[in-house]
Amino acid sequence: MTEKILILDFGSQYTQLIARAVREANVYCEIIPYYKPFDFEPGIKGIILSGSPFSVNEEKAPEVNVPEFISKVPVLGICYGAQLTAKCFGGVVAKSNKREYGRAILEKIKEDVLFAAVSEKSQVWMSHADTILKMPDGFELLATTESIPVAAFKKSMKGTPDLLAGQAGTKHPAAEFPLYGVQFHPEVYHSKEGKTILNNFLTRICHCSQDWTPAHFITDTVEALKKQIGDRKVIMALSGGVDSTVAATLIHRAIGDRLSGIFVDNGVLRKDEFEGVLKTYEQLGLHVKGIDAKERFYHDLAGKVDPEDKRKVIGSLFIDIFQEESKKFEGVQLLGQGTIYPDVIESVSVHGPSATIKSHHNVGGLPEHLHLELVEPLRSLFKDEVRKVGRELGIPAEMIDRHPFPGPGLAIRILGEITEERVQLLQQADHLFIKGLKDAGLYATVWQAGAILLPVKSVGVMGDERTYEFTLALRAVTSVDGMTADWAHLPYEFLANISNEIINNVRGINRVVYDISSKPPATIEWE
Repeated sequence: MTEKILILDFGSQYTQLIARAVREANVYCEIIPYYKPFDFEPGIKGIILSGSPFSVNEEKAPEVNVPEFISKVPVLGICYGAQLTAKCFGGVVAKSNKREYGRAILEKIKEDVLFAAVSEKSQVWMSHADTILKMPDGFELLATTESIPVAAFKKSMKGTPDLLAGQAGTKHPAAEFPLYGVQFHPEVYHSKEGKTILNNFLTRICHCSQDWTPAHFITDTVEALKKQIGDRKVIMALSGGVDSTVAATLIHRAIGDRLSGIFVDNGVLRKDEFEGVLKTYEQLGLHVKGIDAKERFYHDLAGKVDPEDKRKVIGSLFIDIFQEESKKFEGVQLLGQGTIYPDVIESVSVHGPSATIKSHHNVGGLPEHLHLELVEPLRSLFKDEVRKVGRELGIPAEMIDRHPFPGPGLAIRILGEITEERVQLLQQADHLFIKGLKDAGLYATVWQAGAILLPVKSVGVMGDERTYEFTLALRAVTSVDGMTADWAHLPYEFLANISNEIINNVRGINRVVYDISSKPPATIEWE
């Protein structure tokens, strides 16, 4: 039985960070919208209530039954979750005279297991307009800040302390599990000891065993895949990326050669990627058929300059090719995909159920066209967890540690029309940039990097010759999850060397620029 923490999402921008912090403590957790019903199955060890853009005093403010929760498991309310808890038990929450955003110093008023090993004064991160003016009867103040009187609290417990080690669903007429609230956000980086506070909740209060590791995930997932798939066959569209490769390796461990893969060369892959990826798949023992479809893609992309048109052409043709090839595999009943947890979370709105599934959840929309049952072994994992599982599976580091690469490939890194000649230009330049980052020991410090071919020509001089050639932009960013990103401050000497390397070796490019815009307001990709 897998232990689990439930995170009820009220729409906070930080909810995924709570989940990541819990997972980093080797405790499995799931995010569900606050309105979604759930059963208190035995594995549930605790509940965390997230922050929210709402005010608890709004007419349609989200609500949950906190008294019921603490009759079953410990509960921690964060920001909105803390305010909702206070109001639920008769406290007073109102607009603060002084809004508190950003860094604040938390001062402990009373010792408690929630703050074990936390400094007397600790930096935390605030983001709220409401504040708790009066705590409910029977609640204890644990910490304050200079600006707000109630920064952390707990509800005095009823019942017997030995129930704390019990399973969810334990019933006792007078029993209550611990209930805590913190006005700050322990899950964000700027709360210096926030991870310690969350870890205390998980281990000292919820008594989680912290045994959810990559090895544990692999064992459980392979067994689950065997049960789901049975003696049926699975087909997958592979991209050479981390997610699809790890998903395929897990499925292969479960069913062996009853998994078949298709890897399509759409003409806009990176230099030598088609051959290199197929070789890696062979080393992993995966049965993958490579399809060279470059000419078909170049034909359909001819004359297309709008990025959305390029995406549609690539997606549509990919589906056509995959359908053609999948018919050559007899008896296939399931489609494997590398869907990961952020894809699943983002398809559901806390403002109400949503039927909208983002296009990247489904490889090119394949499920709708093939009418196959889905197999998604990674749908509970974040990207960094997928990489950890991949390493545990023995997948080569050069594939596991690859930077993200857009589905439409170089097509959206070539501004303007796609031609085979322009693709080859960009492939050469991009290869030199990435190789240079690796040789200089900078590749691992960057979240994503690539080169963009601009539809701009400029005058240059090489030797005694005048040139009139393309301009290339280099892009490198640092990020945690791609939601926000800062331009990577690469050394000037490195940029100078790479510029010379590209201009001297790629005929057709005579000018190199470096993109120093962050996301937001810019995006990581140019199209």
